[in-house]
Amino acid sequence: MNPPKRNSPPNQPQLSPKASYRSIGHSFDHPSFSLHGQFRLLSVSSSDQTSESENIAIGKSGSNVNAKQISGIIELIRSGEDDLELKLNLMGLGLSVDSLIGIFRFLNCERISALRFFVWVRDRNPSLYKNSDVCSLIIDNCGWLDDYETMLCLLREFRSDCICLNEKAFGFLPVLSSSNDSIMKSIRRVVELLHEAGGSCRGSGICGLLTMLSTLDLFEMAKFVIEITEKKASYYSILILEKCRRCCFSEACDLLEEMRQFSCDPDAKTYNYLLSALCKHDRIAEACGVLEEMKKKGCPPDAITFEILIYFSCRLGQLDAAIQFFDQMVSMGLEPRLTTHAAFIKGFFHSRQYDKAYNYVVDSGVKYKDSGNMIYSLLARLHHRNGNLITAGNILIEMMDKGLIPFFPDYIKIMKQLYRSGRTQLAGDLKRKFSRLRSESGLSKFFTYCFVCVVDTSRLSTSVVRLHHNIIAEKKLIQVSHARELACSHQEVPTDNPMNESVVYLHEENGL
Repeated sequence: MNPPKRNSPPNQPQLSPKASYRSIGHSFDHPSFSLHGQFRLLSVSSSDQTSESENIAIGKSGSNVNAKQISGIIELIRSGEDDLELKLNLMGLGLSVDSLIGIFRFLNCERISALRFFVWVRDRNPSLYKNSDVCSLIIDNCGWLDDYETMLCLLREFRSDCICLNEKAFGFLPVLSSSNDSIMKSIRRVVELLHEAGGSCRGSGICGLLTMLSTLDLFEMAKFVIEITEKKASYYSILILEKCRRCCFSEACDLLEEMRQFSCDPDAKTYNYLLSALCKHDRIAEACGVLEEMKKKGCPPDAITFEILIYFSCRLGQLDAAIQFFDQMVSMGLEPRLTTHAAFIKGFFHSRQYDKAYNYVVDSGVKYKDSGNMIYSLLARLHHRNGNLITAGNILIEMMDKGLIPFFPDYIKIMKQLYRSGRTQLAGDLKRKFSRLRSESGLSKFFTYCFVCVVDTSRLSTSVVRLHHNIIAEKKLIQVSHARELACSHQEVPTDNPMNESVVYLHEENGL
């Protein structure tokens, strides 16, 4: 592959600001080609060691896409031939999201229009077209080409489909601007387009812009965005989160004070960023000071505030302090989350206070019935991992005697190991009680409890896996529909990003 040139070759059609993206021979509403199911999304595999340009484009790609084929796609797009779409069809490749991201990034760096390729992707697979990263990178592509008219057209299309943008949409801004005045002018122009597009693109786009600027340590530019848009807690929270990630705690506190000066009082989510960052660096005393400040300033802590303090206290072996935080939380009428229970159970367990861990599970199973299934299963799992096989089996039997359905992977692992170790009577009791619960419980409820956190279903029967996937897909569909309704109504859109949960630490350590 020849070294890429900075400018596109003469035979590549260039999209001027006057050329709408609808004029390239494709309507977004009328796909030009049909592959009759030939195009498919493939699983991700590791990237190949390739040339520099190929490495940019490859990332992680589908199993039938190699470096040479990716390079071929890039060269086809670079050439801008009239039959580009037909040649892409004939290649018969299945591109993953990761390989698409790599291709778009390479095209953006080379300032090559990716519009026709984007439309082709949209026609082949709508799920890829609606991917936030892919849509953000085509906006970035328009920015590299200074094609703001096409950018606005795309933003309007994304708004109609309730598609959200992220920080990848604005990578061109700091690179193409030679001075602060220049970047501020470009930022203002982009913000105006986001306002004009409205809907999901406006809110998510501004948050993405703030995230990008903060990540690049361009905090003054990020403040400029807030100044020309709106002074609101969710915008400042993005800056505070990045300051906390950099351990710039005093500067994060300065931002909190700045918020108050503009009558933009921080909420619990904003404080939680600072709390979790302090706790991650074992500065628990300072975190407690932040908690007291929240109360004095009239900002009531939420369940996650206390969970952060409980989690890190348990991790440091300070279980008495964790219990005090728990008591404060309950006295405020806040119900502990499942991950809060997990922090206590693991805290007691790892400090070898097995009786206290058991008593906590029994008491919490009575007080917080919705958590009973998972906390009993977690305790059984911990004993199983610690080699206490009989104890783990007895815990599962006890929970099933109370009508609680165990987490299926824990049940099946413990039962099989009991059989293998010769504890056939205990294993038989487990199997009988599990079968009884299955027959007494509604099928949907039974599988919802059994598979709520399943990751590896490779050893389950096809029918069980299919039912599990249907249940999970239905839950995700409800969440996506809710998010789109909020986006279309100009409200804040919840995502799976930790920012919406206000939790910076990792919950996987809790085992849930």
